[in-house]
Amino acid sequence: MQTRQLTGIVCAALVLLNPGARVMVQADTEQPVEEIRKELLQLPYYSVFDFLAFSYARGTVVVGGYAYALGLQKDAERAIKRASGVDTVVNKIEDLPPNPIDDQIRWATYYKIYRDPFLSRYAPGGGLLWGHRHAYGGPFSPYGGAFPGMEPAGDYPIHIIVHNGRVMLLGVVDNESDKTVAGLRALEVPGTFDVENQLVVERNPKRSSE
Repeated sequence: MQTRQLTGIVCAALVLLNPGARVMVQADTEQPVEEIRKELLQLPYYSVFDFLAFSYARGTVVVGGYAYALGLQKDAERAIKRASGVDTVVNKIEDLPPNPIDDQIRWATYYKIYRDPFLSRYAPGGGLLWGHRHAYGGPFSPYGGAFPGMEPAGDYPIHIIVHNGRVMLLGVVDNESDKTVAGLRALEVPGTFDVENQLVVERNPKRSSE
């Protein structure tokens, strides 16, 4: 651990003294971030009703989000530890308690959003490739909304989090219109007390043809 911390200090000094060293520092960050993302996306129980986001800095990973799937919180931590360059994992994932009413709201919200004609391209088989991940133009790019400074990792553009009748939408969409429509559809679900629309609009959206 001390060796890694010393390496981080040396790298920071090199960046200040030599702009060309930024390439080396970026490469050192890129590989762990890509491996962490891959490990999280391969979790078998990670679904549209969960949400994970993470940050990486000099061997330390902070992972946050919400876990609906049983065991996902611990499995995500174990998966991250398998990535190279990871020394410490700070697990801030919140487990969502079982609730049959919340389950009804989850599925009703899912169908409202993903079957809406205006948003259908986000659904499996839609215009966006299933497993589509919005790119930010770098190996790690801070995510706004409820998890500032973290990168979202998920196969679903719009994740649906439900806790005691309150819905939170998390993810990345192409434009403000999509964000607004998703929030309106979630509000139409019976039994929903409140909708917190934390969807982030991507700065440079990909097209379905890419």
